[in-house]
Amino acid sequence: MNPFEERCKSLENNFLPLKKLYPKSYNKDNTSPYTKTRVILMNGTEFESCWFMHQLARHCDEPEILSELSVVRRQEQQQQKRLSCLKPINESILETTIAYEQLAVDLTAELARNETDENNIKALNFALLEDFDHLYRFANLLKMDKGEDADVLVGKFTEIMPGRPTIAEHRFPADEIKPHIDCQTADLYTKMVVNTITAAEQQTMNYYMNIAQWYKNDLGRKLYAEIGMIEEAHVTQYESLKDPNSSWLEMWVMHEYTECWLYWSMYEDESDENIKKIWLEHFKMEVSHLKTAAALLKKYEHRAAEDVIGGGNFPKLLKLGSNKEYIRKVLKDTITLTMEGEGYSELSRLPDDHRYFSFQEKFLSGDTKTPSHMVIEKAIKSFGKDYRYQDSEHPVKSLRTRDSDNVELARTKN
Repeated sequence: MNPFEERCKSLENNFLPLKKLYPKSYNKDNTSPYTKTRVILMNGTEFESCWFMHQLARHCDEPEILSELSVVRRQEQQQQKRLSCLKPINESILETTIAYEQLAVDLTAELARNETDENNIKALNFALLEDFDHLYRFANLLKMDKGEDADVLVGKFTEIMPGRPTIAEHRFPADEIKPHIDCQTADLYTKMVVNTITAAEQQTMNYYMNIAQWYKNDLGRKLYAEIGMIEEAHVTQYESLKDPNSSWLEMWVMHEYTECWLYWSMYEDESDENIKKIWLEHFKMEVSHLKTAAALLKKYEHRAAEDVIGGGNFPKLLKLGSNKEYIRKVLKDTITLTMEGEGYSELSRLPDDHRYFSFQEKFLSGDTKTPSHMVIEKAIKSFGKDYRYQDSEHPVKSLRTRDSDNVELARTKN
């Protein structure tokens, strides 16, 4: 599939009528978990697109570019509003959160499995274990507050058990920044990995930033606030992988091409016929947006879109699905890693005066009773053990016990 070879409407004919902005929502009880995660992913992709174009507009004084941006951005906003309303009214904050974390886990694993850039793979695998732990923490809150088993929501496609403990994830911010790709030499798939994962994690960060205040008890509000800070760290890491040397118009072309690739991937993989039609309609809109951005790149920078994306044929499509064995291997091999400068290090190898330890001390004030820990402690007190869904014993021996929460792993040198 090459979007440049697809026919599309003229840009001004792409607006959606108001009635289309409120589509039929999916049924939370019988819809595939991966349909829910696709909706979240594309919602986040549209959010990223809209705010990228706002930033571009604030750094541009060319009337034609500003005019075209305003039209494309309004259409992207329509798409985003439409996707947001696919979530049904009766889906709770926590149920939606489980879908967010399932997306974070399986999307990250899927991208890492197909990536060839070693720096990107390390970044993906590192954050993967933290989102995996977040799923476990929220699942225990769901069990306590709603009496629901999260394994039903994830369709048993994703295991639910501890990852790198959330308490260990609070690091000095500058250690999150990693070497960026070079868009002149990077593989096309690598460029789209960076675009996709940044948008997805940013969506999660924004959701937690805004939803904490609406939760109905103090522990839940505190948990969203704590994990929301880790999502900020993940966005910092992932956005640092982007090539800052790309021009604004080059980045715009890459954004639109990534959207085309994602919508076509969603369309090819969708099981809900109603939503499948939406993916196709949005794909066709994005083709028009891509051609608009490419024409402006040609006019103002005298560069062809091929300079950014090569011939235009899509690389391997994104297919969301189960990644249990891959995740288990990453858990076994990298659970005790932390960040150090532009790289990663075994926590035990950090010097005693490393800023990781001083930041932990300042941020936690020497107290291990963080919300992420208190959720598990309360679940154990309520049920005699934590809530999990796992196919076999945990690959990390120190995380196998279910009557206590490990707050030392990947955090202390003991």
